[in-house]
Amino acid sequence: MEFVLYLLLGSIAGVLAGLFGVGGGLIIVPVLVFSFTAQGFAPEVLTHLAVGTSLATIVFTSINSIREHHRRGAVQWSLFRWLTPGILAGAAVGGATAALINGPILQKIIGAFAICVAIQLALNLTPKNPRPLPGKPELIAAGGVIGWASAIFGIGGGSVTVPFLVWRSVPMQQAVATSAACGFPIAFAGALVFMATGWHDTQVPEWSLGFVYLPALFGIALTSVFFARFGAKLAHKLSPLLLKRLFALLLVVVGSSFLFN
Repeated sequence: MEFVLYLLLGSIAGVLAGLFGVGGGLIIVPVLVFSFTAQGFAPEVLTHLAVGTSLATIVFTSINSIREHHRRGAVQWSLFRWLTPGILAGAAVGGATAALINGPILQKIIGAFAICVAIQLALNLTPKNPRPLPGKPELIAAGGVIGWASAIFGIGGGSVTVPFLVWRSVPMQQAVATSAACGFPIAFAGALVFMATGWHDTQVPEWSLGFVYLPALFGIALTSVFFARFGAKLAHKLSPLLLKRLFALLLVVVGSSFLFN
């Protein structure tokens, strides 16, 4: 039954990754926390397992999303090239930071972040007074912040990357596409760190590689890689304002459950 849940979760995460450039982690992490709790996993490690597994699934989700956005010529590879060094360093530090945070406290941090993102989506808040594209040092520094935050929350970074790029005068579709590309190094580096930090933890369940739970990874990846392309196509055809607000409502529900549990 849990594997069916992982398949369904992968399809939803894939659509969100392609449509909004958010990587799907904002949905994957809360659902995995609820699933792992129901399966009786140790509360000290289940949130770290959810975050690490989410990052590992985004590695697969991002590939098809990137291919579809690249096919449409929307990825700004020049920006990606200079964001990536900071992203890799930031994701490594973020994964190590998350490993030091107590599981229940990490849940509340993720819950607060989900509600903040929900407010941004529901009100369609975008940075005012757009500025020109930054230079290489600023891009590397921005990548560091994006990678650090994304690894802690188990997300692909779109909720941070897209507003930043729009603020720096990148058109929305190109910002979403470039954010989707940035999701790959974020997820790859973050997942490796979560594997390493949880490798010798005796509380992780069977079929885990550190803080990555393989049954959930495979189930989510199986469907997310297909639905990410579908979401990317929708991003180029639809005005996603209503979908954003529905997604925001869902984030408020899951974020509140984390905060007030």
